[in-house]
Amino acid sequence: MEELIRFDSVNQYNVFNQQETLHPLVTVIDLSTASPRRKASQYMGCYGVFLKETVCGDLKYGKEYYDYQEGTLVFMSPGQVFTVENDGELYQPKGHALVFHPDLLHGTSLNSNMNGYSFFGYQVNEALHLSKRETEIVMDCLGKIKYELEQTIDKHSRKLIVANIELFLDYCVRFYDRQFITRDTIHKGVLARFEELLNTYFTSDKPQTIGLPSVAYCAGELNLSAKYFGDLVKKETGQSAQEDIQMKVIEAAKERIFDGNKTINEIAFDLGFKYPQHFSRLFKQRVGQSPNEYRILKDLN
Repeated sequence: MEELIRFDSVNQYNVFNQQETLHPLVTVIDLSTASPRRKASQYMGCYGVFLKETVCGDLKYGKEYYDYQEGTLVFMSPGQVFTVENDGELYQPKGHALVFHPDLLHGTSLNSNMNGYSFFGYQVNEALHLSKRETEIVMDCLGKIKYELEQTIDKHSRKLIVANIELFLDYCVRFYDRQFITRDTIHKGVLARFEELLNTYFTSDKPQTIGLPSVAYCAGELNLSAKYFGDLVKKETGQSAQEDIQMKVIEAAKERIFDGNKTINEIAFDLGFKYPQHFSRLFKQRVGQSPNEYRILKDLN
C-alpha cells in the first residue's frame, strides 16, 4: 500500500522538511533546504500554497495530473491529498511553501473571507501560472511573512502575519483574473463545450434519469473543478454557471410548452424537476409569467 504522510499541524510539516517551527500555526519554507525525497502521497490538514521553481515530477491530485513546471502556484485546502509522481528516484524539491493552520485565522477578517479565495478548491491542473514580475511579487509577500516569523512574537505578530497572508491571496486573485484573460481562447472553447453539453443534455433522457444538470456535473464533464468552472463562466459571461444552466432550462421549457399534447407537469418532469411547482416558480421568475400563462398567450398570438 502506498505511503500516506499526514500533515495535521504546521510543526509536522516543518519536521518533515527539517525546518525549525518559528510559529505553531504558520510557516514559510525554502524547499531547497529540505532533504531529497521520493514519491509519497501527502495529506494536508492545513492550507498550503506551493511555488515551484523546478521540475520534480508530475503532481497528481485526485485523478488528474499536472506537469508541475517552473513558475506555478498550487493551492491546497485542509483535507486534500496530493502525490508527486516520478520514477521512484530521489529528487531535491525546489521552491517555496506557505503553510498555515485554520486556527491562525479565527477571529480575523481573513477567516470570514476565505470562501472568496475559491482557488483553494481548484484542481491541481488549474494551477496559477506566474509571469516573472508576478513571481517577484509573490516572493516579496512570502518574504514579509517570513520576516514576521523571525521576530519575537508579540501582540502585533498575528495581526501582521494574517494581514500579509491576506495581501498575498489578494494578489493571487488579481493574477488569476489576468490568467482568465490571457487564456481567453482556451476558455472560449470551454464555454462552447458547456453550451453543447447542455444542448445535448436536454435532448437526451438524462433529465429523467439524472435530474437537472448541476454545476458540479457540468464541471466534471468538462474535466474542471466546480469552483474553477464557476469562476471561469462568471468572468467570461458576467453571470454564474447556475444562471446559465437555468437559462438553458427555460429555453428548453419554452420549446416544450408549444407541444399541446403535454401538460405543464409532464414538461417539468421531462426537464428533470422532481416537483412541478419548482419548475413553475423558476419559469415565472425568469419569464415573468407562469408556464400556463405563457402557453395561453402564445396560443393567442
